[in-house]
Amino acid sequence: MIGISKLYCNTVEPSDAIRYGRDSKKLPSHLLQFSKDKKPVVVWNITKRCNLKCVHCYAHAKDEEFKNEMTTEQGKKLLDNLADFGVPVVLFSGGEPLVRKDLPDLAEHAIKKGMRAVISTNGTLITKDKAKILKDIGLSYVGISLDGMQKINDKFRGVPGAFDLALKGINNCKEAGIKVGLRFTINKYNVNEIDNIFDLLEKMNIPRVCFYHLVYAGRGSELVKEDLSHDETRSAVNLIMDRTRELFEKNMQKEVLTVDNHADGPFLYLRMLKEDPERAKDVLTLLKMNEGNSSGHGFGCVSWDGEVYADQFWRHNSFGNVLTSPFSKIWTDTSNPLMKKLKEKKKHVKGRCSKCKWLDICAGNFRVRAEAISGDVWATDPACYLTDEEIGL
Repeated sequence: MIGISKLYCNTVEPSDAIRYGRDSKKLPSHLLQFSKDKKPVVVWNITKRCNLKCVHCYAHAKDEEFKNEMTTEQGKKLLDNLADFGVPVVLFSGGEPLVRKDLPDLAEHAIKKGMRAVISTNGTLITKDKAKILKDIGLSYVGISLDGMQKINDKFRGVPGAFDLALKGINNCKEAGIKVGLRFTINKYNVNEIDNIFDLLEKMNIPRVCFYHLVYAGRGSELVKEDLSHDETRSAVNLIMDRTRELFEKNMQKEVLTVDNHADGPFLYLRMLKEDPERAKDVLTLLKMNEGNSSGHGFGCVSWDGEVYADQFWRHNSFGNVLTSPFSKIWTDTSNPLMKKLKEKKKHVKGRCSKCKWLDICAGNFRVRAEAISGDVWATDPACYLTDEEIGL
């Protein structure tokens, strides 16, 4: 996760994170990526069921009942262990998390245990009443997925009317006083919608947007050929920075982030070197604090059936199941060779990644994407768009 607004628009200084001791439990949410203890942020996919049919769904979600989902009580036991382990944030996801009637109960339990609870949703099920319930339990944030305006979004979501229902969900969250933001997965079909997404931020006064690079997992693995070329990715990231700067110049300070491609960090730094060398020094310090991709270390996933993964995209490599062993034990058990290597993965990456001068602030990017293309977990991430010259070769 790269905070474009934080880094490029000078809203965070290195001293901001240092002031809190860079402890996950003490850092406010906007500084959490700069923690030094790397207690994992955990995505819990609480259901595989979804009311939409998104073409890029990493979970292969369907609108049908699945018998292997954890019960409410099993979920609360998981949350108790996550809290005791020091997990700062639980992100409830799916499928569509709101199809589970006990979501508010589970989220409230997490909050009472001292964790921040956020949800990742398609937004179509957030009625006014549901938004009020989520507000009353103390939910920190709702991320609503949009992949463009109506025509493009509904094509991606596989259900006509999904766009209009998502906008209603956004408005219902805003009226209830819940912080809400957009989630947008970039690919060839919708890259031209980035400008429209920024326009929507302005029009609806939405405070946050995350632009996700495509990860080749689940149904998303079928879209490899629809990923951007390296040049197209560079243009997209430059556009995101340009539009973020424009918002700040209009005194409309939005939180803008890119996710799932840590090459964005060095790319932003190299641009800052040309535009503002003094600010670039602070950007580099913050990127070093961030430490790059943290799957299997500072980021993890629990599935609807209790399986534990390095992240939500890596569902063919389970490290154990929380129904038979606590998450904290599974996460710290380095007898599994892959888990051990993920916690020190800079030692194991190969190819361009192993020789890259930005390895300390990228950490080799996404291993699951490298594996999807080459069959080798430790090969170069094919989505790295930095040139040989830019990485020091």
